[in-house]
Amino acid sequence: MNRADHDRIAFLHLQERDFLSHDWDMVSEDLKNVQKIGFILIPGFALMSYASAVEPLRAANLLAGRDIYALSAHTLEGTVGMTSSGIPVPATPLPVRGSGFHTVFVCAGGTPVDWNVPAVLACLRQLARDGVRIGGISGGPYLMAAAGLLEDRDFTIHWEHASALMEAFPGLLPRQARYVIDGNRITCGGGVAPLDMMHALISQRMGSDFARRVSDWYLHTHVESSGAPQRASLAERYGVNHPGLLTVLEKMEATIEAPLDRQTMAGLAGLSPRHLDRLFSRQMGSSFLLEYRKLRLDHARRLLQQSPLSISEIAFATGFSSAGHFSRSYRAAFGEPPRSQRQIGSAGTR
Repeated sequence: MNRADHDRIAFLHLQERDFLSHDWDMVSEDLKNVQKIGFILIPGFALMSYASAVEPLRAANLLAGRDIYALSAHTLEGTVGMTSSGIPVPATPLPVRGSGFHTVFVCAGGTPVDWNVPAVLACLRQLARDGVRIGGISGGPYLMAAAGLLEDRDFTIHWEHASALMEAFPGLLPRQARYVIDGNRITCGGGVAPLDMMHALISQRMGSDFARRVSDWYLHTHVESSGAPQRASLAERYGVNHPGLLTVLEKMEATIEAPLDRQTMAGLAGLSPRHLDRLFSRQMGSSFLLEYRKLRLDHARRLLQQSPLSISEIAFATGFSSAGHFSRSYRAAFGEPPRSQRQIGSAGTR
């Protein structure tokens, strides 16, 4: 007995014990239709993001006792999609008109410099014109934006790619959410968030009880809402709990392009500048200026890796008065000039 047969028998056993007859009546009409779900894989996509999206749909087929989703993977070359960990995923050529897809997701990882694939963008536009629901996972929403599919849409993207997207497409503002469903556009931050997204999509089609059984199969007992954060809280990330210090750190992250001075920040937190200095020293082992500069330089490093902005543009986007000042600060922090990171990022070896 192979693994697929074993899993199907196990799921059918769960059906006999747990699947209430009125639930089946509710979804039986929809089970007559098989939804074709495609995944366009951009080289360097994360296996975790892809598996978190595909596996719940596979499990839904097993739990239903028949195929309610038909899954397929696609690449530009039509052979295999190579994950960021070097594991190949068998694939076929890009979807074409009239293929009968209900939804097509584009999965991308790495950096935006690797995502300039005109044929993929054209494919996404054509599918959207044909009424196919389009989704993006991890860096996938960046390609959706490049294809012009996110205008006037609510959407998200992995937090690491958000800055690059906003610089490349100034009219678009991603939401920091795990996933967003906006009509026939679906976006997801990637990682394990597709488990939450697929729970919502399966629930929409099959009901919440059915979706819960799918999630339980993967020990996914705590299903996050769409708007749940992608990252840990400030208190968890910085290891501090003082409300005034957290207020300042939050404001720092929000004012990278136009840094505020120490006195203004202290006033926003209801603290004196000296008290603020003591909090940074005692709780973070740092100083206001050093921590602020670190945030700005880390942000600059992501832009160097992911955006087409010039070094001068990145300098001003991160609050430095000149490219020279930025370059000196960057070299002091990272031991190399900004152009070295730009070369690394362009090579796709981040």
